[in-house]
Amino acid sequence: MYSKLIAAFFLILSIHLTFEQDTGNNPGSYEIREHSLNRPYPSVFSTANSYWHLTGNTLVTDRHIRLTSDSQSKAGGLWNIIPVSYPDWEMHVHFKVHGTGKELFGDGFAIWYAKDPKLGGPIFGYQDHFHGLAIIMDTYSNHNGPHNHAHPYISAMINNGSLHYDHDRDGTHTALAGCEAQFRGRDTDTLVAIRYQNDRLTVSTDIEGKNIWKECFAVPDVRLPTHYYFGFSAATGDLSDNHDIISVHTYQLETSEQRRTENRRNIIPNAPSAEPERPHTDDPKGSGWSALKIFVLIIFLILVCLVVGIGAYYYFDKRQYQRKRFY
Repeated sequence: MYSKLIAAFFLILSIHLTFEQDTGNNPGSYEIREHSLNRPYPSVFSTANSYWHLTGNTLVTDRHIRLTSDSQSKAGGLWNIIPVSYPDWEMHVHFKVHGTGKELFGDGFAIWYAKDPKLGGPIFGYQDHFHGLAIIMDTYSNHNGPHNHAHPYISAMINNGSLHYDHDRDGTHTALAGCEAQFRGRDTDTLVAIRYQNDRLTVSTDIEGKNIWKECFAVPDVRLPTHYYFGFSAATGDLSDNHDIISVHTYQLETSEQRRTENRRNIIPNAPSAEPERPHTDDPKGSGWSALKIFVLIIFLILVCLVVGIGAYYYFDKRQYQRKRFY
C-alpha cells in the first residue's frame, strides 16, 4: 500500500514539473480543465458535461476533431461554451493540416478568442466584423498580386467589430503581426502556443518535432476583455484540406493583484500598434488568373489537344485505307 502511495506521489510530482516546463516555469500558473481537450475527448462526447460545442461539418473521432475534411465547400467549428474569467492565459494547440493536394490546397483554420461563439461566416468559417482576437493559420495565398511573405502564414487580428477581414487579400490590410511557418503536411507533431499576459500577445510554434518553442511574433499593448470564448473554425472552397484539432491545453497564468481585481469585462479590443484598415483595391488588369484557373485551363487545353490528335489520327488512317483500296 505504501509503495502505491509513493508511486502516486512521484507521478503527480512529475506531471507538475512537466507542466512547469511547458508554461515557462511560471509557478502561479495551472491548467484549466474546462478550457482544455484531450483524446479521446470525453468533454465533447459527454452531452451532460460537455464544455464544447460543434458547428457545421465538424466530426469527432477518438483520434482528432476534424473541422473540415479534404472536400470542397465545407465549414466547421469547435467552440468552448465557458467564458474566460481570468485576464492572463496561455493556450497550447496540437493540430494537423494535411490532404491529398500537392500544389493546390486550402484554406487553413483560425483560433479565436471572441465575444460571440458558435457562429458561422466567411472568415475561415466564422463571422466577419467580429469582436476579439483571431490567430489565422493560412495555408493558401488568395492574393493575386505579390506578397512580402510566403504561405503557410500565421497572423493575428484584433477587431472591435468595425474591421472587415479582406479574404481576397489574406487579411494583409488588418494584420497585427505574422510569420511564415511551414506547418502543413508535416510528419512531426505541429503545435502553436498563444500567450496573453500583461497586455502582451506572443505566438510561438513547435513544428519541427524538437519540443522547443520558436517565437513567431510578440506584440505589446494588446487590450482584450475577459469573458470572451475560445474557439476554432475552418472552411474550404474550391480548394480543400483536412483541418484537425488533436489537443488543447489552456493555462491560467499568474496575474498581478491590480489586473485580478480590475473589471475587464467592458474593455474594447484594441491594439495601438495595429495598422488601420486600408481600402480594398482591385488587382491590376491582367493579373486576375488564380492558380486554380490556370490549372483548369491547362487541363482543358490538354484534353482539346488529345481530342484533336485522336481525331486527326483516325482521319488520316481512314484516308490511307481508302487510297490502298484504289490501288
